[in-house]
Amino acid sequence: MESQDAINSIKNWLKSERLEFKEVQDPQALIHLHCKYPPTRQGHMFNIVVPKNRNLVLIYSITRVDIGQQKLMTDQSKQESEDWENWLHNIRIDLTTSDLDWVLHIGHKKDKDSGPLQAFNLSRPIWFDGLTQNEFMHTMRKLWLTKLSLIHQIKYGYGSGTGKPGPVDDWIAKKSKKTSIQESKTTQIDTDETGGFGKDFDPSEWI
Repeated sequence: MESQDAINSIKNWLKSERLEFKEVQDPQALIHLHCKYPPTRQGHMFNIVVPKNRNLVLIYSITRVDIGQQKLMTDQSKQESEDWENWLHNIRIDLTTSDLDWVLHIGHKKDKDSGPLQAFNLSRPIWFDGLTQNEFMHTMRKLWLTKLSLIHQIKYGYGSGTGKPGPVDDWIAKKSKKTSIQESKTTQIDTDETGGFGKDFDPSEWI
């Protein structure tokens, strides 16, 4: 399957499933779509990307943790550090067995304890030689169910939050670094993790 055939098929599959999507600009991709999945009021935004110079489509979704939940996590890390580290460990084990690629953004702290979970990115690539409607839709479903499972675990342990997403130290640090590099007139590939391809997914590091 060629890249354009994959792009045409993906758009047709999304339309056939009545999934809303729109194309966004991404200089690192042949196409980058934002798609609401599942097609309900509770649906989240998924990224569907066909990167340049790769024979695959990448599907991923980024979730920020509520500021109220982050505060309770921070309190636990200070008062019950062992319980907090065990919770993080179990989350990592669950994700490792999920058949997905994942990144957890943990708050920066100067002491030995981990900061709060601030955001997480779940992703899965499908290479063109295995790209079918069945594989594509089951990947969307797998990402959603794993994401939903993690959301429920956070809510169960740390409440429903305040309705406002908390800070993500990694993104703030990268934006500061990017600004500093631009001021020194040095070019850099965009790796801001707030949206587009390459954000939480570095093809040079991922195999």
